Amino acid sequence: MKLSHSMLAMEIVAPGGPDVLQPAMVPVPMPAHGQIVIRVAWAGVNRPDALQRAGAYAPPPDASPLPGLECSGTVVEVGPGVARWRIGDRVCALLPGGGYAEYAICHEAHALPVPEGMDLREAACLPETCFTVWSNIVMRGGLRAGEKFLVHGGSSGIGTTAIQIARALGARVFATAGSDEKCRACEDLGAERAFNYREADFVAEMRALGGADLILDMVGGDYIKRNVKALADDGRLVQIAFLQGARAELAFSEVMMRRLTITGSTLRPQSEAAKARIRAEVEREVWPMIAKGAFRVVIDSEFPLREAPAAHERMEGSGHIGKIVLKVAE
Repeated sequence: MKLSHSMLAMEIVAPGGPDVLQPAMVPVPMPAHGQIVIRVAWAGVNRPDALQRAGAYAPPPDASPLPGLECSGTVVEVGPGVARWRIGDRVCALLPGGGYAEYAICHEAHALPVPEGMDLREAACLPETCFTVWSNIVMRGGLRAGEKFLVHGGSSGIGTTAIQIARALGARVFATAGSDEKCRACEDLGAERAFNYREADFVAEMRALGGADLILDMVGGDYIKRNVKALADDGRLVQIAFLQGARAELAFSEVMMRRLTITGSTLRPQSEAAKARIRAEVEREVWPMIAKGAFRVVIDSEFPLREAPAAHERMEGSGHIGKIVLKVAE
């Protein structure tokens, strides 16, 4: 299939607020060995996109400078050495960048088939959140059935995914959120209890329950010290972002005496092989959850590609519940 030479994309013209996302015509990417080109139907909007836009999260040297870490669509070209995918296949994919465009490129091992019965709009919401949640709460955090799991930001895209996956694994799930409406949404998805952090102290609540065995946190700042207090002995804290800052003062004597584990990760800088390993586990473990109805996508809102600035405003306003998506093509 012969592709056009140029495509519509949303560029970051300078570090700044949502208005620095501007439409532009840019070259269509060409696949290298082991890569596929996807005609993007929908693109997910994620916090790292806003960090990149603000100049705080540079893409890897070999990645597209365009924002967008996940998409769904149709394979329109395959590079040399691609074994699994064929032109016309419907996929969703984890991207190193470039999702805010009509065409995107990714390693063939970072793409997944669209789950049966799911449309492309929903499928675009899966890769970034599923890769992040599975790799951190299971591969890194070792979550097991019966354990108490706490996720902060339970109504976010990551949070709604984590609640459902943890529940499907048999964990007792708890969450924090910033309003009663968001707390109800978390409980509707399977959280045993959700704590409105504006009114309740999650540390006291979790200590009353014996402490959390695993906490997934994207807040950071003073939450780091509070998370340690909220853990059960031998508990694990997994950090995936720092919305309130990456620095905290912490007495590590408590970590030692209570045998706590503090770890974390970021997804984008990991190697192609590491992401391929995560993809394999996600397809093997999470895709069956979707097939059984144990996990569903929660979508807050959608915007046309050219309205990506409005999508970022919606995300950064923190009023959303679930994922925000960009409609790129029919």
